[in-house]
Formats: sequence, C-alpha cells, structure tokens
Amino acid sequence: MSKIVRLQSTVAGGAIIIALFSIFSRLIGLLRDRLLSASFGAGQVLDSYYAAFRLPDLVFNTLILGAFSSAFIPIFLEYFSRDKKEAWRITNSILNLLSLIILFFIVILFIVSPMAVEIMVSGFSEAAKSLTVSLTRIMLVSVMFFTFSNVIGSVLNSFRRFLAYSLAPVMYNLGIIFGVLFLTKTSLGPKGLAWGVVLGSFLHFLIQIPSLWRTGYKWKPFLELTHPALKRIIKLMLPRCFALAINQFNFIVVTFVASTITIGAVAIYNLAFNLVNFPVGIFGISLAVSIFPLLSQNFVEGRRDAFGKDFSKTIRQILYLVIPFTVLFIALRAQVVRLILGSGNFSWRDTVLTAQTLGWFSLSLFAQSLIPVFARAFYAVQDTRTPVKIALFSFLINIVGCVVLGPLIGVAGLAASFSLASLINFVLLYFVFHKKVMPLENGKIGKAVLKIVGNSLLMAVAIQLAKYQIASLVNMQTFAGVLIQTVLAVVIGGSFYFTASLFWRFEEVNFIREFISRKLKSMRAKNK
Repeated sequence: MSKIVRLQSTVAGGAIIIALFSIFSRLIGLLRDRLLSASFGAGQVLDSYYAAFRLPDLVFNTLILGAFSSAFIPIFLEYFSRDKKEAWRITNSILNLLSLIILFFIVILFIVSPMAVEIMVSGFSEAAKSLTVSLTRIMLVSVMFFTFSNVIGSVLNSFRRFLAYSLAPVMYNLGIIFGVLFLTKTSLGPKGLAWGVVLGSFLHFLIQIPSLWRTGYKWKPFLELTHPALKRIIKLMLPRCFALAINQFNFIVVTFVASTITIGAVAIYNLAFNLVNFPVGIFGISLAVSIFPLLSQNFVEGRRDAFGKDFSKTIRQILYLVIPFTVLFIALRAQVVRLILGSGNFSWRDTVLTAQTLGWFSLSLFAQSLIPVFARAFYAVQDTRTPVKIALFSFLINIVGCVVLGPLIGVAGLAASFSLASLINFVLLYFVFHKKVMPLENGKIGKAVLKIVGNSLLMAVAIQLAKYQIASLVNMQTFAGVLIQTVLAVVIGGSFYFTASLFWRFEEVNFIREFISRKLKSMRAKNK
C-alpha cells in the first residue's frame, strides 16, 4: 500500500494507477458489452437501453461530470493551502447545493420522460418507446449516487489519491454485469438492466467513502450560498456546463437520427463508440485527469515554462500511445468486433455494421484522446469559455453531418460525422491554446508526430501481411481461428512499432533501451 501512496505523488505515477485500473475497468466494460450483445443482440431492447441513458446523462454529465471537477479542484487547492477548515466548509456547501439541484431535475425528468422519449426516439416502435421510458425513470436514481461520487472523486483527485477513484468505474461495470446476468432473469426482465445501472452507481459511490474519510472530511448539513468560493466555482462551472450540455445534445441528436435508420442502429453506434473509447479512456482521459492538478498548480504559482513543458510532453505521450490503436482498429476492425461482441444473439449483420462504424470512429481516435487534455489545460488557466465556443461549433458540424450522412450511408455515417467534428474540435483547441494562452513545443511535437506516423505505417503493413498469411493457416469460421489471427497480427505489428520506437529513442521507451544497454555492457564486462 505504501508503494501505491508513493506512486500517486507523481504525475506519471498517478497516470499509471489511473491507466491500470482504467484498463481493468474497460476490460470489464468489454465483457459487459459482450454480455449485452450476446443476450439481446443489436435489437429493440438494446436500442431502448442505450436511449434510456440520454436523459440521465443530460442531467449528470451537464451539471456534474467534468464541469464540477474542473472548477472545484483549483479553488479547493487554493483554499486548502491557506485554511483547511474553510476548504471543507466549501466542500460541504457545494455538495449540498448540487444534491438539491440534481434532485429537482430528477423529479422534473421523471414527469416529462414520456414526452421527451416520444420526441427523442420517434423512429422506435411503441413498445420500444414504452420500455425506454421505464428504463429512463429507473436510471434517474443513479444520477444522485453519481453526484455524491463525483464530489468525492474531485476531493480525492485534489489530494492525488487516485486508487479509490480509479476503482469506482470497475464497481460500476460490475453492477451492470450483475443486472445482465441475474436481474434480467427475474420478473424484472429488461428493466433489470436499468436496476443494474443503479446498483453500479451505488457501488461507484460506496467504494470511495473510506478514502474520503482518511482525508479528514466530515459531512455537515449546511449550505453557505454567499461564500465567495462557491460563487467562483459556479461561475467557472457554467461555461463548462454549457459545453457539456452541447455534448449531450449531440448524443440526443445522434440517437434521434439513429432511431430513424434501422432497428439496432442506436445499439450499434453505442457499442462501436464504447470500443473506440477503450484507448481514449485508458490513455487520453487517464493522463488528462492525472495532469490537471499539476497544470493547475503550475498556473497558480506562475510557472508558465513548466506548464508548457508538462502539457507538451503529455500531448506527445498520448499521440505515441493512441495512433497505433488507430491502425489496429482500422486494420482489424472486423476481428475486434467478432471477438468482443460476436456471440449469442449478435448476428453477422450486426458485426458488419458495427465494424464499419468502428472504422469511421477510429479515424479521429487521436483527436478524441487529446480533446479532454486540451480542455483541462484551458480549465487549469481558469478559461472555461473558449472550449465551450469551440465545442458549440463542432456540435453544429456534427448535427449537419448526421442529418446528411446518416440517411445516406446509415449508422456508419453518424460515426463519420462524429470523427469530422472531433478533428475540427481538436485543431481549433490546439491553435487557440498555442496562439492565445501560451506557446507549445511545436517543434518537438511535430518531430514526434512524424516518427509516430512513420512507425504506425510500418506497423500497418506488418499487420496486413500477417493477417492474410495467418488466415490461410487457421479456420476463420471459428472463434479460436479469429483469436489466433488477431493476436499474432497484433504481436507482429506491435513488435515492429516497439522496435522502431527504440531505434528513434522515444522517451516513452527510452528507459527500456537504456536498461537493455546496461545489461549488454554488464554481460560484455563479465565475458572479459
């Protein structure tokens, strides 16, 4: 345990903890999706299940997720360094205020959900709409638990205690899996999926409480609305809330268009989106969460050079890790979908459509991974307006793209539109930050990109050659055959990428090269 505590004290260590548990959580998430697809296929039940997230997510993701932590952490750290007691008073005030606001919206959405669902998924059958309303109302309960959990997580992140925070998503996925495996087999039927979400949100909250107690926090039932820190937090949150609302309306528009395309389109879009979010969550979000407190501290202390170097290094690290995943997903998209989702009621038609959608999503994988980091860099300098303006413009691009490409090429067109909007979002964030906030190390970033892309192209060639050679040696009609082909192709392609990285002396693998060099020198010395 002491090793974990020491590991959390550094940016790299915090990122490692978050990434490791993110990998574990994402793997469990893949198992969750496999169980969902195998049990129900890409049909009306999963369409209703994923559509039911839209209203709860609209409330929580808009008002709490991201908006709260980005505004709370810098101010909490500022007050905690001066007066710990005052910092805890601020924490209690904001927790109690948010709880009341969220409760209000939960009640409102519970009442209006039938009308909202009728508009949002107009292409669904009446039975699917009715199920969506029922699932939505149950899932609204989870929003309250997530609110508590997010406040706790923000406090823990401020203290760089990432372990419990990183375990929370694991518990959430386990709750959903319990719903799929057990609750749906009871008289609840498909409603067991929604109760699994509620159970997962409760476990997400529960797992973080012991770590919160160890920080010295104690809940108190008071609300100090006139406190200047509370006003500052809300002021910083509002633009971010607007940006997140844009993002949620983005998903609502996608759900609306998908509901009119074909049965299963909503499920296919979400399943493919979850697959591409595997590397985004592991690398992009993990590093963004880990680097945010340091960037905030650098800004508060006026260390602009350190801010720029840390931020630029994080950009290079993310690009080094996610661009190879782009190659993997494009070259092996059908294999990935067949291995992870292709069982039970998930048909070959579902597999083909999901693979096509995954391919289009993958084109903007690097942009999707860097957007959270750039957003947090803006928040660290207490600029929450610029990302909102850029997000709004990107949202409009995505709406136009969905309306045009959705009916034209189906659910894959929705993914293509999302990728286009993500690329534009990233380019604008990069350009504005470099020109208006502080210069980035463009030279280093540019050289790194050239090397990474070169290595990735070499990797792509290796994967393609290996994929076709191995296919002739195994039975591709079986799970084992697809697994062997995929694993060997990834190992061969990854070996080329890693070897080229050693040759180019990438920082991310330089320590391995130095370790090997020391071992070889030691062996030569012994032989002499």
